[in-house]
Amino acid sequence: MLKFSRNKVVSIVREDQDILVVHGSLDDMIYGVEVDVSVRISDLTLLSVEGKWNRWTTPECPRAVPFLQEAVGFCIEDEDNTQKIHKIIGRKGCRHFATLLIECCDSVEETVKIIRWEDAKESQPDLTFEAFLNGQTEAAPKPGKTPHEDICKTQNQAPPENKETPHIRVQEKPVQRERKPGGVVIDLHTHTFPASPCSSVSEDHLIEEAKRIGLDGICLADHNYIWEANRVEELRQKHGFLVLRGTEITTDQGHILVFGVNNNITPDGDGILSLEVLRERVEKADGFMIAAHPFRGFLVFGVKQLGLTVENAMTRPLFKYVDAVEVMNGKVTEKENEFSSQVAAGLGFPSTGGSDAHEVNEVGIYATQFFDSIKDEKDLLNALKNRNYSPVTFRKGGALT
Repeated sequence: MLKFSRNKVVSIVREDQDILVVHGSLDDMIYGVEVDVSVRISDLTLLSVEGKWNRWTTPECPRAVPFLQEAVGFCIEDEDNTQKIHKIIGRKGCRHFATLLIECCDSVEETVKIIRWEDAKESQPDLTFEAFLNGQTEAAPKPGKTPHEDICKTQNQAPPENKETPHIRVQEKPVQRERKPGGVVIDLHTHTFPASPCSSVSEDHLIEEAKRIGLDGICLADHNYIWEANRVEELRQKHGFLVLRGTEITTDQGHILVFGVNNNITPDGDGILSLEVLRERVEKADGFMIAAHPFRGFLVFGVKQLGLTVENAMTRPLFKYVDAVEVMNGKVTEKENEFSSQVAAGLGFPSTGGSDAHEVNEVGIYATQFFDSIKDEKDLLNALKNRNYSPVTFRKGGALT
């Protein structure tokens, strides 16, 4: 039985008349992060953002901290604030920081509603909070406080949605795709909630969207978790769509996509498995291993600064144990994908693509086109070993730059 717990806690203190100080923490069995944010009440602008890691899985995680500074100046009330945080903090830095920062922003909005209600009550003592939210007040702010137009904007908003269920955004128009004639296109790298607690999309929503945009199939590759075969078969029958199993295993050399393994090979103890041990287990099962986003975060400070070349990158111990390399991943930059492609080519590895989707509108950003017929997991495993495939850009407009 899958068991997992995650706690997100946000505390807010009013430092002075126009400043809120926010502390947020996210803690689960894998990750632990904190953020400290200061916000100006009058215009809901982020004045400072600091963060720290308490627990992480790969060396790239702490490197995400500097990217938090790019959120300074964001306005919480902007319609695209959440989107900007996901794009700039979540993709360039870390999605856990992005999730926590968005939670802090949501909490600030609720706090400011209370502050503005209390201000309005000074001229309307009998004003209820519900009436305030519905705009049933004409009270003007005191000098130095929030402009009247901002108060009206907030008052006219509907009460906040229940955030226990992640909000799903589905594009209405079909997307264009790039694929060669023939074959099938499968997104080999997707995540669902709650199997991957960092995801915000259920397996049903993910499958529905993959089917809608024209993919031929997806692989459920949740973190350190292998789906039961009968449950995946139920999903295939329910949606009339090819659903396959994989898993993304956390190792001491990074994340590895594993296919063709049915038994439990998930990490024990500290949550990180030795890549050598993983290789032994996968070989016993006659499975297949793909290095997932092998250079995520490596190029943040530039190749020259790190002295990283294709030649010395090819000597990473990681590549002694894998069968293929993921060279198109939706959670890294184009530069990092291109670097991965050059390394894979230099080593003679086959290349794959996958969205690494954690949200519904990310599925299919990248995928893998197979030129063999694939109807089940046995076909997939054979096709991977036959090397008759290539990575493709499928869903345009979603890749990082």
